[in-house]
Amino acid sequence: MKHVPRKRFGQNFLTDSSVLDQIISSIAPQPDDAMVEIGPGLGAMTRLLLQRLNRLHVVELDRDLVARLEKSFSPDRLVIHQGDALQFDFRQIPRQQAQKLRIVGNLPYNISTPLLFHLAKFASDVRDQHFMLQKEVVERMVAEPGGKAYGRLSVMLQWHYRMDLLFVVPPTAFDPPPKVESAIVRMVPLENPQACDPDRLERVVTKAFSQRRKVLRNCLAPLFTENDLIDLDIDPQARPETIPLESYVALANRLE
Repeated sequence: MKHVPRKRFGQNFLTDSSVLDQIISSIAPQPDDAMVEIGPGLGAMTRLLLQRLNRLHVVELDRDLVARLEKSFSPDRLVIHQGDALQFDFRQIPRQQAQKLRIVGNLPYNISTPLLFHLAKFASDVRDQHFMLQKEVVERMVAEPGGKAYGRLSVMLQWHYRMDLLFVVPPTAFDPPPKVESAIVRMVPLENPQACDPDRLERVVTKAFSQRRKVLRNCLAPLFTENDLIDLDIDPQARPETIPLESYVALANRLE
């Protein structure tokens, strides 16, 4: 029986075999990798991953899809975690001592940003992440200061990861086709991220980009004086999208 994609789960299933092959080549799975796939869907990428891996863990919310996966794959090879990836504790995935996780997935567009922030909590346990996301989201993730795409998502994720947009995927590669282009992003956690309290950084960055048309002095007025900015070599007249990550970290560390 054909599975009807569910809009509330943001389901768009990747069906193009050449795109799937390109993704697997980019991931380059090795037999003993501790790999987790988020949202395996109908198992198109799952099947290809299992051709290279000894075992794969998957996190899937849709119970109907879980039942299909259970019928299609041996439990010795595919370990299914039925539940919401937004609530999932990725540290519970069993692995060899000192081994880090590799996380992959075609992420639902409707939860991609909160899911990326949730995954950032586990960055120290992760070796790399390869995700299919809306192209616009990936462009925001990898954006450099000075452009319209640079914002809260850019700063908060670049504090944790080195990221690269690998290639673009057209809507025709999916069933049903989404209305937007997608892209594959590689995320590699930084070994030594700049020392900073994440809540303070989040507070500063959110405040700065909540009124991105204003100059920084006005955006951050409740948190910092103009002299605070000058002391940190930050131009009070600059706009939020022109400020590099290092300056936001300095502001967060200055925050009382």
